[in-house]
Formats: sequence, C-alpha cells, structure tokens
Amino acid sequence: MDTNQMNIEAIVKQVLAEMSGQSATAPKAASTGIPKTARVAMLTALEHYDIKEFPIPPLGDGDILVKVEGCGICGTDAHEFKRDPFGLIPVALGHEGTGEIVAMGKNVKKDSAGKDLHIGDKVVTCMIFKDDPDITMYDLNKQNVGGADVYGLLPDDDIHLNGWFSDYIFIREGSTVFNVSDLDLDSRILIEPCAVLVHAVERAKTTGILRFNSRVVVQGCGPIGLICIAVLRTMGIENIVAVDGNAQRLEFAKKMGATKSVNFMEHKGIEALSAAVAEQFDGHLADFAFQCTGNPKAHANIYKFIRNGGGLCELGFFINGGDATINPHFDLCSKEITLVGSWVYTLRDYATTFDFLKRANAIGLPMKELITDRFPLEQINEGHQKNLAMTGLKIAIVNQ
Repeated sequence: MDTNQMNIEAIVKQVLAEMSGQSATAPKAASTGIPKTARVAMLTALEHYDIKEFPIPPLGDGDILVKVEGCGICGTDAHEFKRDPFGLIPVALGHEGTGEIVAMGKNVKKDSAGKDLHIGDKVVTCMIFKDDPDITMYDLNKQNVGGADVYGLLPDDDIHLNGWFSDYIFIREGSTVFNVSDLDLDSRILIEPCAVLVHAVERAKTTGILRFNSRVVVQGCGPIGLICIAVLRTMGIENIVAVDGNAQRLEFAKKMGATKSVNFMEHKGIEALSAAVAEQFDGHLADFAFQCTGNPKAHANIYKFIRNGGGLCELGFFINGGDATINPHFDLCSKEITLVGSWVYTLRDYATTFDFLKRANAIGLPMKELITDRFPLEQINEGHQKNLAMTGLKIAIVNQ
C-alpha cells in the first residue's frame, strides 16, 4: 500500500468515526486496552472502604476518561473516613489525584488554562462550578468556592467513578482540568494541598503586612504547615519560626525553610510559650502568623505570638472543629490585628501552584519527601489508618 492509499484509508476511518458519533480519538483510546470496568475504593461505613467494580460508561463529546496514577490522602478524607461529617457514605473519595488521559470526547481540545489536551497527557482536576452567577472561573471576589463541587467529595451516582481513589476517574463535561505533563508524579500528587497554601499566602498578602523581611510564625507542622513554610520560603521570606509538638516534624520544618522552631511540649502555659516564640525572633513577636491546625486552643493561643499591628491568616478549619475562646480586647482590638481567613483555593491559585512546585524543587526544598508512605488501592484502609495515626506526613494511594 502506497502513502496516498494509507492517507485515504485514515481519512475514511475518521469520517466513519464521526458519522457514528464517536470521537476521532476513540479508536486510539480503545487500542490502549481500556477495560470495560474499573475498581473504585468506596467508603461504605465509618473507617471502612470496599473495593467495588463498576462499568466504565461511554464518553460524551465533552468528557474525559483518566487512568489514575496516584492520589494523596487529605485531612478531609480523614474526617470523612472517621466521622462522615458531610453525610456522603457510600462515597468514592480522593481529591488530591492525578493520572493520564486515555480517552476523551471529540469536543475536548484544551484545558482550563487554554493549554492543549491530548491522549497521554497527565492531568489534575480542580473544581466543578455550578450554575451560580457569583462564581466565575478566575474571579472569585464575590464569594469563595463554597458553591463548587470537587471530585472525591461528590455524592454517589450512576457513574460511580467520582473520586481519585480508583483505577479510572470519569471527568464530566464542564469540569476544570489542567495539563501538568511537565511535573513528575509526586509533584502532581502534591498540587492540591500546595494550592491551599498558595491561596492562604495570597490572602495574607492582601493585609499589606507580609513582606520579605517579615518575622513569620507557622503553627502546626503537618503537611499543610510544612507546605506553608515552603511557599513562604520560595517567596523570599527567611525569618520563619515553626511551632509544633512533634520534634521530628519540627526538624523537617527546618528542611522546608524554617529558620528556628519551638516545641510547645517543652513549655507550660501560653505565657511561657509566647516568650519562647519571641526568643526565637531575638525578643520580638511575629509580624505575621499562619495558624495551620484544626485545634481551637491553638487558634486562641496564636494571637499571643503576634505583635501590635501584626497579621494572622487562619486556615486550619476545613470543617467545624469547635469554638475558640479569645479576648477581643486584648487579642484583637487593642493590638489592631489584621485577621484573614483562608479556605481552599481558586483556579488562579492552581495555575500559580504549578510554578511554585517548580521553584521549590529548583531551590532544593525536599517537597517529594513530604510523601512518606505509599499504599496500593487494595490497602486503602491501611493507608487511612496510617494517616490517622499521624506517624508519617503525606500518605498516598499509588496505583501499580
């Protein structure tokens, strides 16, 4: 067969595919050996996942089928695993995921940032926006993303392939998706939690207090606090004190960019603790503080670490963790503290996060060391128990 005949045959195949309502990419996707069913880790009871198998539905013109490579376990997953605070059980969880496009509808051309999409590209998802005029893709000034959905926190439906703790995830038309083929797997798994901190730092910057030479305290050195330190360090902020009760996490905080640390287990009472923080700043209180725990007592304490006229970003409460008791006169008003809350992220923060990860790697921050444990999908219950035990940092479910 000569070249012209081969070209004609290819054109005929494409025309026939389009006449049958299939995407031109469908034959290529089928040739990759996509199975008829996919395994999904379905949370069916408190602290228990079952591995279920569901059919992979046919793709619409705007849908994308992604083969999952890995997904981090988030604090929100831990809350759902232990308490089901959102009342979603049975539910397919996992929202820190990434994978490879194996099939897509004929209308899918570009990602949410305008970058070309092809089969074989590595992608992450962000949010699914509802029909709300106050929410737009890149401008969320009118309200935050509380009105948007997220894969991995969707109520179960007839598709079932709704979360990243699975073999495949079904990305519906109209969803946000980003091509991140230029990042390795570990970096892609960290995108979602890193976006939380990119957003928090952007919120902090709106106060006008956070500057290159600011004295900054970060309270809580779990994955969120550690990433917060890394984001600050990539911005050029170097005078950072980490506060936590775990000596190993405090040591890792220094690897991420903290200059000094305070172990609250070594100090009795808030006055002694705040004095210890000031000592690390050569007798000064912090210009700015980030509260990265979900502990109400920690929130109440952190005001004592901040100077008059300083700032505070509270980002630790993704669910209702209870009330915090502060004295509005002494803690807030007389000190003229500027307080901002931070919750999740925007699409623009997602795009910024890709560059943050590249910068963090370039200056030698050990971002990938945040992922301390990897479990296969079959051991997802063990992975979540490991996460609850807090004996590692970021726990990930990684497909073989």
